[in-house]
Amino acid sequence: MQTTIETKDDFFSSKVLGHPSGLFVLFFTEMWERFSYYGMRALLVLFLTTKMFGVTNPGWGWDSINALSVYGSYTSLAYLTPILGGYMADKVLGYRWAVILGALIMTLGHLSMAIEFHPFFMYLGLCLLVLGNGFFKPNMTSVLSEMYKKHPEKKDGAYTIFYMGVNSGAFLGMILCGYIGENMGWSYGFGLAGIFMFVGMLQFYFTRNIFGSIGLKPKKDAVVVDENEDPAEAKRNPFSAVDLVMVALISIVGLVWVINDPISKITGSNLFNFTVGPLNGDKFVILLALVLFIILLVKRIFQYGPIVRDKMIAIVIMAFITIFFWASFEQAGGSMTLFARDYTDRVLDGNSKIVFNVINTLITIIPLSIITYVLLRLFRQTFGKYALGNIILSVGFLLIWILIIYMLKNQYYDVKTEVPASWFGSLNSLFIISCAPIVSKLWESKYNPFATFKNGFGMILLGIGFGALAYGASSIPAGAKVAQISMIWLVLAYLFHTLGELFISPVGLSYVSKLVPGRMIGIMFGIWYLAIAIGNKIAGTMGGMIDEITAQYSMKTFFLIFTLIPVGLGLFIMLLTPIMKKLMHGVK
Repeated sequence: MQTTIETKDDFFSSKVLGHPSGLFVLFFTEMWERFSYYGMRALLVLFLTTKMFGVTNPGWGWDSINALSVYGSYTSLAYLTPILGGYMADKVLGYRWAVILGALIMTLGHLSMAIEFHPFFMYLGLCLLVLGNGFFKPNMTSVLSEMYKKHPEKKDGAYTIFYMGVNSGAFLGMILCGYIGENMGWSYGFGLAGIFMFVGMLQFYFTRNIFGSIGLKPKKDAVVVDENEDPAEAKRNPFSAVDLVMVALISIVGLVWVINDPISKITGSNLFNFTVGPLNGDKFVILLALVLFIILLVKRIFQYGPIVRDKMIAIVIMAFITIFFWASFEQAGGSMTLFARDYTDRVLDGNSKIVFNVINTLITIIPLSIITYVLLRLFRQTFGKYALGNIILSVGFLLIWILIIYMLKNQYYDVKTEVPASWFGSLNSLFIISCAPIVSKLWESKYNPFATFKNGFGMILLGIGFGALAYGASSIPAGAKVAQISMIWLVLAYLFHTLGELFISPVGLSYVSKLVPGRMIGIMFGIWYLAIAIGNKIAGTMGGMIDEITAQYSMKTFFLIFTLIPVGLGLFIMLLTPIMKKLMHGVK
C-alpha cells in the first residue's frame, strides 16, 4: 500500500514540463473522463434513432423528437448536479473522495448502458452518469485550484494544460467509441467508454497521495471578505426561510419537469396531465418555476449594495445570452449528428480516400504521440512512488494505441472509407486544440475587446456556422429523408462554432469570477451552470423538431433559425456595450 504523502511546499520539487507531477495526474484522469463522456454522447442519439430492422447494426428505431428529448434532459442535468456535488464535497466528502466516488458511479453508468437490450439499463446508466458527473466535474478543478493557491503566476499555464487534457480525451473518445460503436456494435462503443472511465478512476485512486492533504477534508464554513468589499455588506445573509422554500420548490419542479419531458413523449404517461387556462400542464409548471426564479433572483440582487448589484445584473445579462448560445451549440450532439448520418456524403474512394486517410492518420497519431511523451515524462518522476497507478495508466494507453492502429489499418485496406457520423463532433475538440492558443494571445494583446463584443462576436460566429449548413442544405427538397451533401459544410460549421465557443464559454466563467466577491462565486457559478443547463434542454427540444420542420418547410429553414437568432442576439449584446460598461464598474 502506498503511503507517501507530499506537502504543499514540495509540489514543485517533482516537475513535468515545469509543473508539479500532480497536475498531470489530474490531466490524465480528466482525459479519461472526457473520453468516456464524449464517446458515449457521440453514440447516444445515433443508437436511439437507428432502425431496428434491415440494418447491420440495429438501434432502437426511435424518432428524433423522443431521442433528442432524452439527450436534452441528460445534458441539462449534467450541468445541474455539479452544484450538488460541489456542496457535498465542501461539507462532507472532501474533493478527493468526491472525484473517486463520481468516477466509480460513472463507470457503472457506462457499463449499464452497454447492456442495450432493455430500456431500463439505458435509463439507469444515464441516471448514474448524471449523478457521478455531479461529484466528479466540480471537484477536479477544485483540487487544481488548491494546488496552485500559492503559485498564482503559474495558474494560467496549468489551466491551459488541463484544458488540453479535456479536449484530447473528447477527441479520442469520439474517434474510438464512434468507430467501434458504429462498426462493431453499440454495446462495444458504450462499453469502451466505461473501460476508460474505470482506468481513470483506478489511476487517480492509486496516485491520490501525490496531492498531499489537498481535498482530504471539507473546508470549515467561513465568511471571506474581499479586500475591496465593504465588511458590513460581506456579512449580509440574504437567504431567508421564504428564499429557501422558493429554492427548494424551483429545484423540485424543474427537476421533475426535465425528467418528465422525455418520459411523457416516449410512454405517453404525463405527470402534468392537466390544463390551466390556455396552458397545458407542462407549460404551466415550467413557467411557474421560471417566474419564481426571476422573483427570487430580483429579490436577492436588490439586497446588495449598488456596485455589487450592478455587477450581478451584468452577469445575469450574459447568462441570458449563454442560454441561447448553448441551445444552438449543443445541436452538435443531436440534429447535426443526424444531419451527418442522413444528409451528408460520407463515402470516400480514390484520391479523396487517400487524402482523408493521410489527414486522419496525422491528426490522431501526432497528438497521441505528444500525450505519450508527456506520459513517459510523468513516469520518470513518479513511477518509484506510485508504480501501480502508473502501470494502470500505461495499460490504458497501450489499449488506445492498439485501437488506433486497428482503426487506421482497416481504413487503409478498405476499398472505400465511410466516415462515421459520430466523428464530425470530434472536429470541435480538434479546432479548440488548434485555435485556443491564438484566441488566448488575442485576449492578452491590445486588441482584447470588451465583454459584450466577445459575446457578440461569439454569437455571430455561431450563426455563421449554421449559415454554412443552411447554404449546404439549400439543395435538399422539403420532406427528403436522405441526401448526399458535401462534408465541407459540416467542417465549416464546426470551425465557426468552435471559434464562437472560444469567444464565449471560457470568457464567461472568467467574468463571473471577476465581477462578484469571492464569497458569492459559488452561487453565481450556480446561476451560470443553470443557464447552460436550460440551454442544453432547449437544444434537445429544438433539435427534435428537425424532421417536422424539414417535412413542412425544408432543411435549409431549420438551420436558418439557428443562423438568425444567434446573429440577432450577437448584434443586440454589442449594442448594450455602454450600459454593460456602467454595470461592470471598470471590470475588463
